[in-house]
Amino acid sequence: MSTPDLSKLSLDRANPEAQLARRRRSRWLKWGLTTLLVAALAGAWAIRKAQAPLEVDLATVGTAWPSQSFTLLNATGRVTAARKASVSAKATGRLQWLGVQEGSRVKAAEVIARLEALDVKAARDQAEAAKAAARANLAQGQAELADAELNLRRQQELFAKGFVSQAVLDAAESRLTRARAAIASLEAAINVSAAQVRSADISVDQTVIRAPFDGVILTKNANVGDIITPFSSAAGTQGAVVTMADLDTLEVEVDVAEASIGKVAVGAPAEITLDALPEVRLLGSVSRIVPTVDRSKATVLVKVAFTERDPRILPEMSARVAFLSRAPTADERKPITVVRKDAVRELDGRSIVFKVERGEPDRARAAVVQRGRELGDLVEVFGIAPGDKIVARPSSALRDGQAIRQLTDKK
Repeated sequence: MSTPDLSKLSLDRANPEAQLARRRRSRWLKWGLTTLLVAALAGAWAIRKAQAPLEVDLATVGTAWPSQSFTLLNATGRVTAARKASVSAKATGRLQWLGVQEGSRVKAAEVIARLEALDVKAARDQAEAAKAAARANLAQGQAELADAELNLRRQQELFAKGFVSQAVLDAAESRLTRARAAIASLEAAINVSAAQVRSADISVDQTVIRAPFDGVILTKNANVGDIITPFSSAAGTQGAVVTMADLDTLEVEVDVAEASIGKVAVGAPAEITLDALPEVRLLGSVSRIVPTVDRSKATVLVKVAFTERDPRILPEMSARVAFLSRAPTADERKPITVVRKDAVRELDGRSIVFKVERGEPDRARAAVVQRGRELGDLVEVFGIAPGDKIVARPSSALRDGQAIRQLTDKK
């Protein structure tokens, strides 16, 4: 192969227009390549953005009660027993026997505890002995009375025949009068001794602690061996032995703001929800309104009785009361599935929500639902279940099957 002759190459310095044209073509080529590169990068970014998960706000399908639509007022309070007692003995002594525990059910007048009663029983025995002695004295007095009556009749007969003087007759009459007075005194002594026996029986009975009514033992405040002093607060002693309540008288006490008490009336219907039993909603009614205002809280105490009962209800449970404008129907007492109205989108004449399909990444799946009753900002829906995750406020850009991720707050 021959070597090219480089000496024949030369620059066309005589034609500046050609040189300018070549430089322009070079610049346009550079701009074109740059534009193509930018467009390619923009297209790739647009494709990547289109494929990236869409940030959305999520919500959980919940339940609501139709009675919310005619609820006048909500208040919180606690379950209490209208009949409750701290049970003790009137006597002071050492607790000898306790026959109940927390949760024990007792009947009215049932013996639940006893105090040591040796001293009061001895006093009762002494009163019984005194009563027996008084009866014996009365028998002796009655015998004396009979003898005095017989002697008077004898002296009267002798006086009539002139065998005895007037003084002897007067002495016989005085003896009879004293015998009759002694009988009255002895009968009074018997009454006194009988009263002492009754007092001793009461003292003995006061060492026996009985249930004042049918109920359940809530707390046990003393143990065998404790000194019970109901009228004293001495160190090392106890007052009440047990605390009990009649669970058939349970009610809910709530504080209602003074400004809202006009919405509450005695006998008005209410629904009661317990924090311990959130799935249970019980009917109740306003039993009474305490006619005074708590100045420190500006509230009025309202007591709501249970129309329906549940055996799991216990005193001091937290409760919420919804005061209603009317009693709910049977259909209105069943919970319904609800979502916020802005979670439902209308598409092609159908109502849909976007359920969250878990995966990598999560995806939004359109689910057709049927709308029902409206409760304020909520709407009843059929076709999804409580607990399902859905897109809270689906935008018009959201499509079925689109990748999504939960919206995070940016600070």
